[in-house]
Amino acid sequence: MTKADLIVMVSKKVNLTNKAAKESVQAVFKAIEDALKKGDKVVVTGFGTFMVRSRASRTGRNPQTGATINIPARKTPGFTAGKALKKAVR
Repeated sequence: MTKADLIVMVSKKVNLTNKAAKESVQAVFKAIEDALKKGDKVVVTGFGTFMVRSRASRTGRNPQTGATINIPARKTPGFTAGKALKKAVR
């Protein structure tokens, strides 16, 4: 499912225009993005939790030359599915 498909589904389920549904979906995604930028956790009960995970720095290899390189630490978004979502997917 693409973002456009999601917008169409939301517009049909909630009886909104496509424009209103698009704005709603984008607002939800933007709110999650803004919270994660601040380092906050976003908990959607019954669906899951969005959080920022930290990856430690590590050494890797350049596949062309075989030389070792240092891969710096970074933050990455993460998602953990909630109990209800896991049950629905089974």
